[in-house]
Amino acid sequence: MADDMRDEYDFGQARANPYSHRLKKQVTIRLDVRTIDYFKAQATRTGMPYQSLINLYLADCASNERQLTLTWA
Repeated sequence: MADDMRDEYDFGQARANPYSHRLKKQVTIRLDVRTIDYFKAQATRTGMPYQSLINLYLADCASNERQLTLTWA
């Protein structure tokens, strides 16, 4: 342990993280292989991790309040 570490800390004056709304939450989601392959190919092309690309795409849908239209046969 470093010499400047205290045994106890007082967090009585601590404030909430102002960026907490930007934090990510881990979830489990099932995606088909074609979808994963698509985003992995995009990741290779862009140099960005595929999970980040999926998050960007879904975040764009959410921020623009895109509505999915489904038609059942």
